[in-house]
Amino acid sequence: MAKIIMIDDDIEVIGINKKYLEGCGFQVFGTDSPSEGIEKMKVDPADIIILDVMMPEMDGFEVCRKIRKFSDVPIIFLTGKSNEDDKLNALMLGGDDYILKPYSLKELKVRIEVILRRVAKTAVKAEGKNAQDIKTQAEPEEFLVIGKLKIDRLNHRVFFDDKEYVFTKREYAAFTYMAENPNRTVTFKELGTQIFGTYLDFDRQAIMVIVSRVRKKISEDPDFAEMIESRYGKGYSFVFE
Repeated sequence: MAKIIMIDDDIEVIGINKKYLEGCGFQVFGTDSPSEGIEKMKVDPADIIILDVMMPEMDGFEVCRKIRKFSDVPIIFLTGKSNEDDKLNALMLGGDDYILKPYSLKELKVRIEVILRRVAKTAVKAEGKNAQDIKTQAEPEEFLVIGKLKIDRLNHRVFFDDKEYVFTKREYAAFTYMAENPNRTVTFKELGTQIFGTYLDFDRQAIMVIVSRVRKKISEDPDFAEMIESRYGKGYSFVFE
C-alpha cells in the first residue's frame, strides 16, 4: 500500500482527496501545516507527496526546498495559478508533476500511479544490477576525462579546470550522460530514460529545466558552458573537439 503525504491549507480539500484516495487503496496522511508535513516525512517517509503551492505559513516551493535537502521523494504540486513561471519554478526545485486546480480526483489518482510506476521501474532496474555488474562497469574507467573536464564516476563528482561543480542527482545524471555521448544529439527520450528510468511526453519540460540548471551552474566558465549545445526540438549535444 503506497503512502501519501498531502499538505494543503484547505482542510476540505484534504478531506475530499483523502477519502477518495484511501478508497483507491492508498494510505493518506493529510495536514494543513507545512511544518508538520515536513516532520512527518522525516519520521515516517511517504512514497509520494501532494503539495499545495499557496499556503500562508510556508508556500509549497519552500516546503519542496526543505524536503529536497533530505529526500528525493516524488512531489506533485497542486495550484490554482496557471503562470508558466510557477510551473517552471516547481520543476526547477525538484517537483515531479504540476496539476492545475480545479482537477478531477481521477486525474490526480492517475498522475500518482504514473509516477509511482516510474519509481518502481527505476528501483527494479537498480536492484537488477548485482555487485559483479557494478564492479565491472566501474573498474574500466573510474574517471571520465575530456580535456579539462573530469568526472569521478564512483563518487559522482564533476571537475572542470580543477574546479568542482556540484550537481543534484538529476543534474548529474543528465550531464554525465551527455558527456559520455559527445558530438552527437542526445534526445529528450534518452535523457528522460536516464534521469527518471522511463520517458513520458510531459517529461520534456522537466528535462529542459534540469539542463538549464546545469548550464547556469557552469556558465561562469565560458569554455565549460559552450560544451552543451541545444538541438532544437530534439535534445542536446555535448560538443568536444
